[in-house]
Amino acid sequence: MKRLTRKEEELMKILWKMEKAFVKDIVEEYPDPKPHYNTISSLVRLLQDKGVIGYKQYGNTYQYFPLMTKEEYRQTFMKQVVSDYFDNSVKSAVAFFVKEKDLSDAEIEELIKLIREGK
Repeated sequence: MKRLTRKEEELMKILWKMEKAFVKDIVEEYPDPKPHYNTISSLVRLLQDKGVIGYKQYGNTYQYFPLMTKEEYRQTFMKQVVSDYFDNSVKSAVAFFVKEKDLSDAEIEELIKLIREGK
């Protein structure tokens, strides 16, 4: 799967929340100032080409829906981030987030618990 751009991800977050929608409904979900209808329509077509969304036709109108869940995208995206920025080391990625987020003792204990359960 091709990596989504920031704008494509933004649209997908809306579509994941709505589950299915027409372009006009997607536009309405954006904060002000809302993007132009044609801009969203173009993004939808790009996402279709990438195989991320599908549609159902009602006459001349199309209702769009995600073909990939948010979780499936998150898994693909995070694998790519770990590969690209942490030399494919999950350990380095976790260490980065622990240092950057200044986690509490309780959060660190929860991470340790999750790691132990995952093995």
